[in-house]
Amino acid sequence: MPDIHPSAVVADGAVIGEGCVIGPLCVLGAQVVLGARVTLKSHVVVTGDTHIGDDTTIFQFAVIGEIPQDLKFGGEDTRLRIGARNRIREHVTVNCGTAGGGGLTQIGEDCLLMAGCHVAHDCRIGNRVIVVNSSAVAGHCVLEDDVIVGGLSGIHQFVRIGQGAIIGALSMVTNDVIPHGLVMGPRATLEGLNLVGLKRRGMARADIAALRRAYDILRDGEGTFHARAEALDGTDTVAVRQILDFIRGDSDRSFLTPH
Repeated sequence: MPDIHPSAVVADGAVIGEGCVIGPLCVLGAQVVLGARVTLKSHVVVTGDTHIGDDTTIFQFAVIGEIPQDLKFGGEDTRLRIGARNRIREHVTVNCGTAGGGGLTQIGEDCLLMAGCHVAHDCRIGNRVIVVNSSAVAGHCVLEDDVIVGGLSGIHQFVRIGQGAIIGALSMVTNDVIPHGLVMGPRATLEGLNLVGLKRRGMARADIAALRRAYDILRDGEGTFHARAEALDGTDTVAVRQILDFIRGDSDRSFLTPH
């Protein structure tokens, strides 16, 4: 049975999974679905058509599933889906989608959203993503698996950040970031590869060396950035192929290029 504090307000229709803990003064809307063993610490608002996966913990004063901060939003039915085992810290805000953006904001599994950060409408966040304190991810962004966004950073709308990339603190990211890239600066530039992250995830030394060679081609090769990327075609290294596929993918923003 769930443990629901007497001061919590749970609307008729809300679905609360086995073993959930709903703390003091939490508010749950009628379309909310909580998986098993979800914990809402206290003063948490979960509203809208929002599903939250098993074993997720949401800390005090977070607001999850409210309508988008988008003036084009007209009250249409949209959704928020959050996977399992996420930690959503104090004062985090995550908005539902918009009809124009596909109607869905999505967060994967095992993510950490630190205090005060914001995930806007129609974002797609992968697994094991960390968004550090007071960072903002604007609408329609894509953050692939294992991305880290440093504190007090801003991600411009429609930006894609590839798997394993790291954004340094106090960065403003206005263009797409290749997988495993290292980005930093108030007007962020691509400064190298996230070598620390690659080693922590156990990537083989030979594969890291191949990535470094690929980065050198992207930085120093002839022609446009996309022409240099095409020079990576034919490699058998999965991580290098991942960069090439990412660059070939659909994008509404240009790429941060190596310096």
